[in-house]
Amino acid sequence: MSMMTIKDLEQVQAAFAEAGLDYQVELEDGSISIVGPSDIVSSEIAILFSRLLANWVYPRRLGRVFDSAGGFILPDANLKAPDVSFVQAARLRQSPRYFGELVPDLVVEIKSQSDRIKTIEKKVKKFIELGAIVGILIDPDEEKVTVYRADAEPTVLENGEILTVPELFPGWELPVSELWPPIFTEEETEA
Repeated sequence: MSMMTIKDLEQVQAAFAEAGLDYQVELEDGSISIVGPSDIVSSEIAILFSRLLANWVYPRRLGRVFDSAGGFILPDANLKAPDVSFVQAARLRQSPRYFGELVPDLVVEIKSQSDRIKTIEKKVKKFIELGAIVGILIDPDEEKVTVYRADAEPTVLENGEILTVPELFPGWELPVSELWPPIFTEEETEA
C-alpha cells in the first residue's frame, strides 16, 4: 500500500463533503484515519473550554482558538486536528484559508466515550515533542485534567483545583469543575 499524502487526504475530505458525511480525517504516518463525531458530553466540554478560553484570548488579542475542525500540518508531515487548540498571535498573524502549517502552542484533547486514554496521551505527548508548549488531556469519565509540558512531569488536576497556563495566558484561571456539563434541576427546566 502506498503512503497517503495531504493531497490524498484533501480528496477524501472532498468526497465525504460531496456525500454529505460529517467525518474528520487525520493523516498519520502515511495513513488516513477517520474520526467520527464524538459523544455529546465530550462535545459540550470542548465548547465550554473553547468559550472560556476564547473569552480570555480575543479581547487581549493573544492569538487564535480553534475547534476540532481546525487541522494542522505538523513538521512530521502528519495532519492532526486537536479538539481545541491555540496559536499565539505572533506566530499566526492571519489564519490561512488552508490547514495551519505549524504546531499549535496549546493542544487540548477530550476523551470521548469510545477513546482509550493511552491513545490520547500518546497524541498529546507527540504534540509536545513536536513543539507545543502545553498539552491538556480532559477525562470526563474521571473528571480529571492532565497538563503536559515539555520539561515537566504531567500535572493532574481534579474538581476543586484551578487550571492555569501562565506561559500562554497570564492571569487566566479555569476551575476544573466548570468543565463538566451542568445538570439542570426540574425547576430550571420548567421555567
